[in-house]
Amino acid sequence: MGKLKAGVLGATGMVGQRFISILENHPWFEVTKVAASPRSAGKTYEEAVGDRWKMDTPMPEAVKKLVVANVNEVAEVAKDVDFVFSAVDMTKDEIRAIEEEYAKTETPVVSNNSAHRWTPDVPMVVPEINPEHMHVIEFQKKRLGTERGFIAVKPNCSIQSYAPVLTAWKEFEPYEVVATTYQAISGAGKTFKDWPEMVGNIIPYIGGEEEKSEKEPLRIWGEIKDGVIVPAVSPVITCQCIRVPVLNGHTAAVFVKFKKKATKEELIDRLVKFSGEPQKLELPSAPKQFIQYLEEDNRPQVALDVNYENGMGISVGRLREDTVYDWKFVGLSHNTLRGAAGGAVLCAELLKAYGYIKEK
Repeated sequence: MGKLKAGVLGATGMVGQRFISILENHPWFEVTKVAASPRSAGKTYEEAVGDRWKMDTPMPEAVKKLVVANVNEVAEVAKDVDFVFSAVDMTKDEIRAIEEEYAKTETPVVSNNSAHRWTPDVPMVVPEINPEHMHVIEFQKKRLGTERGFIAVKPNCSIQSYAPVLTAWKEFEPYEVVATTYQAISGAGKTFKDWPEMVGNIIPYIGGEEEKSEKEPLRIWGEIKDGVIVPAVSPVITCQCIRVPVLNGHTAAVFVKFKKKATKEELIDRLVKFSGEPQKLELPSAPKQFIQYLEEDNRPQVALDVNYENGMGISVGRLREDTVYDWKFVGLSHNTLRGAAGGAVLCAELLKAYGYIKEK
């Protein structure tokens, strides 16, 4: 069997570029179609991106000469691909509409966008945490009237450094969480060249981010009832999200209260042993070890740890008892790999393993 043919919607933007660089030598998928806004359409990918290539590895040869399609010509883009990754830059309403339009052409959509994260029958998945949510797709296909077309999304990049940690500690029943995230500028699709005012600066506001950081973990911990995903009600999470002068890597400082007592040894043990379907199925992008615990007082650090497990693992350190809460820790995840394009590629691999994405 050959590789599955993937399209990238919004291919010229930062997340689109990340999709293209991650998929360069992918064992299961190959990028055969790139689509972007009408102003890029008709140019080769190389021309359309021009000097805006933001990855630190060179543009893959295989995509340079692909002619960029107009993302709005849905039937045209969909006809040559088995599925698409979506990183389009539009309003939420436009994204919701166009992703559904692609799904209705019988083309599965694996989206990096937030537009469908709260559509009740769209799975929002971190493959190690809630792979079973993919089965809500059966209900979604009935609603859309499709045989194989559907939408699946990955959650916000800001929650990746603490939601997996809290999941690993589920047996101790965390019920109250305070998290402050220190977020990289690539999360805004920027580099320091594009955003000079971030150099030596901190901005204590990222639009919409705090609400996502508080609510999305609860949806991930929810369950499928009557064909929709019903979010969990606990733990309650309160968040502040701060933009810091770092290129890649979101750090979180987190305080947790538990209903059941746990020792430091037990908490660390649950972290390092935590694994899920991606590890069991040996999916190509899955980290061998999902969460690492670092003993040094000054870790995790962006400079040393952000690329752990090719940017698909999570680094945790500074776990200690707290005087107000029970425990506190610091987490770090790569926001454009695990947090964005890499997380979406891992979702697509899970969907293929489950038989939801196959050759047209």
